[in-house]
Amino acid sequence: MKTDIEIAQHVEHTAMKPIDEIAATIDLTPDDLENYGKYKAKLTFDAIQKIKSKPQGKLVLVTSINPTPAGEGKSTVTIGLADALNRIGQKTVIALREPSLGPVMGMKGGATGGGNAQVIPMEDINLHFTGDMHALTTANDTLAALIDNHIQQGNELNIDPRRIQWKRVVDINDRALRQIVIGLGGPTSGMPRQDGFDITVASELMAILCLAEDIHDLKARIAKITVGYTYDRQPVTVGDLKVQGAIAMLLRDAIKPNLVQTLEGTPAFVHGGPFANIAHGCNSILATKMALGLGDVAITEAGFGADLGGEKFMDIASPAIGHTPNATVIVATIRALKYNGGVGVKDLTQENLAALEKGFVNLKKHIENMQRYHVPVVVAINAFSADTTAEIELLEKLCQDLGVTAVNTEVWANGGQGGEPLAKAVAKALQQPADFTPLYDRKDSVENKINAIVKTIYGGRNVEFSAKALRDLKLISANGWNNLAICMAKTQYSLTDDQHILGAPKDFTIHVREIVPKTGSGFLVVLTGNVLTMPGLPKKPAALNMDVDDNGVISGLF
Repeated sequence: MKTDIEIAQHVEHTAMKPIDEIAATIDLTPDDLENYGKYKAKLTFDAIQKIKSKPQGKLVLVTSINPTPAGEGKSTVTIGLADALNRIGQKTVIALREPSLGPVMGMKGGATGGGNAQVIPMEDINLHFTGDMHALTTANDTLAALIDNHIQQGNELNIDPRRIQWKRVVDINDRALRQIVIGLGGPTSGMPRQDGFDITVASELMAILCLAEDIHDLKARIAKITVGYTYDRQPVTVGDLKVQGAIAMLLRDAIKPNLVQTLEGTPAFVHGGPFANIAHGCNSILATKMALGLGDVAITEAGFGADLGGEKFMDIASPAIGHTPNATVIVATIRALKYNGGVGVKDLTQENLAALEKGFVNLKKHIENMQRYHVPVVVAINAFSADTTAEIELLEKLCQDLGVTAVNTEVWANGGQGGEPLAKAVAKALQQPADFTPLYDRKDSVENKINAIVKTIYGGRNVEFSAKALRDLKLISANGWNNLAICMAKTQYSLTDDQHILGAPKDFTIHVREIVPKTGSGFLVVLTGNVLTMPGLPKKPAALNMDVDDNGVISGLF
C-alpha cells in the first residue's frame, strides 16, 4: 500500500496542474496571483478586494469528535468532501489551516489530508510553503527584541520586566525553551529576566493574522496587543512602543491567502495555522472569505474536536467572517468510538458493537453541541478497512435516533468518488434552514462566558479559578476587557481538562489556572489544566523516519 507522500508525489509528477489553470476554474486571472513557483500562489491585494465584493456562497464547517490514537481524519474528509461536491456539480472551494513543523516533526503529522484526499504539493505545504510561518516567527521575535531594547535604552514607558507578557516563539516543539533566563552577560547584554518560548502557532500574531480583514486592520490589531505592564500595573501596548507599522510590514505578504489544489484539482486556500487547543484553531478569515466569494460552496475545518475548534469557529471566527455556517459536518471513526468505549488500540480491528455503542456518547455530545447553534448537522463516518457492516449500520442508527444523517465515507481509499454519498447528504443539509444562535453574549461577564462553555459544551458542573486566575479577572475588569470573547486552552483529548478521561463525562470541574488577555486578537485565553503553549517532542518523533535523497526527493513525510 502506498504511503500518503507516495500517492501525492505520483500525482505531482503526472497530473498536477499549473496554479494558473486551477485559478482559472474559479475565474481568477494570472494578474490576480503572485506565483511561488509553478504550483503555489498568493492572491494580490487587488484580487482580495475584488473577491470581497462578490456574492458569497454557502459555508460548511467540518469538525470532529475528540482525537484519539485511533485516528479521525478530519482534514482528509474535508478535502474528499470538496472533491465529491465538485463531482456532483457543486462549485466548491476549500479553506484550510497551514501545517506547523511542531506536529510535522513530532507525532501528529501534517495537515494536508491523506490517501487519495490530499492537497498538493504536499511536501511544500507541510514544510516551508510560502514562508508565512517564518514571517510570523520573525515578526513575533522582532517585537520581543524591541521590548527588551526599550528597557535597555532607558525604559521610557516604565515597563516592569517581571510583568512582560510577550514571549518569543519558534515553530517546533522544544520543551527546553518553555522557561528561560535572558539578558545574562553584563550591562551591555540587556536586563536579566525570566522569559520563555511558545510555539509560533500560539503567538497572538498568528491569531491576528487569521482575524485581520486587511493591512489596515492588521496594523490596528497589532497596536492593541498588550505586551506587559508598568510598575504601577498599567497595560503597555505595541502602540505605546510605536512599532505596529514595523511589525505589520514584516507580515505584508503573509496576510495574503495561499492558493494550491487537491489531488483532483479542487482549488484550496491554505492559510494561517493556530492550534485549537491553545489558540482559536481556524484558518484565516481572508481565506474563508475568498472561498465564499469564488465558490458556490466553501468548506473549512476547525482544529481538533467540536468542543475546541468547533466552538471557537462559531463564537470567535464566525462573527469576524460575517458569515455563519450553513451546515456542519462532524467526522468520526468507528475505531475512535470503540476506543472511547474502552477498547485498546491493538484490538480496534475486532468487531465490538457493545464498545461502539458505549463510546458513541462522545459523538453524541458533539452532535448535541453543534445542534445547539441551530445549524444542520451531518456525521461523516471516515471508513477504515476493518469496519464491519454491523458496526456501520449501528452507528448510522444511533445517529438517526438523534435526527442526524450519518454517511459512510471512503475518501481516503477512493478520493472524491468515495465521498459522493456524503456530498449528497451535505448538499441536502445546505437546503435546510439555519438559525445560528451564539453560545453567549459578549457583554456577559467573563465568568459567565467561561461557565457557558464549560457547562454547555463540555458538560461540566463547576469552574474552579486559581488565585492567579482570580487576580487576572480583577485586572481584566479594571482595564475594561470584559467584553472580549473567550478562547479556551484545554486538552484536545477529553471534554474535561484531564486528557485521560474519555467518553462524555458529566458534572466535572474545569480548573482555570490563568487568563491571558489577547487584546489585539479580541479574546481572552483561558488556560486550563496542564495544557502547554510550547509542546514537547515524543520519545520517537516522526523526524526519525524522514529523509531526502541526492535528487531532493523526500521520504517518510507520512
